[in-house]
Amino acid sequence: MPGTPTVYILANKPRGTLYTGVTSQLVRRIWQHREGCADGFTKQYGVKQLVWYEQHRDMINAITREKTIKRWPRKRKFDVIEKLNPGWEDLWCRIVEG
Repeated sequence: MPGTPTVYILANKPRGTLYTGVTSQLVRRIWQHREGCADGFTKQYGVKQLVWYEQHRDMINAITREKTIKRWPRKRKFDVIEKLNPGWEDLWCRIVEG
């Protein structure tokens, strides 16, 4: 059964390297990033902390939003993260515990 389409941002530290992605299985996908299950950008740069996410009704809207965010300058991404998560806390526990 498909999950909720979600756009997310990972960081390696506050105001550090960022990665923006989209998934319909947020817990599973973040676990994969955290465990380094796939070679690529997040594994290479140690980008493992979930610092922001946004859920959508359908995958088309989520993908559109992801593409929009990827075009933003870093400052705007920092602003959106800090509005939800001013301390740059890792939100992993929030999504795992429900």
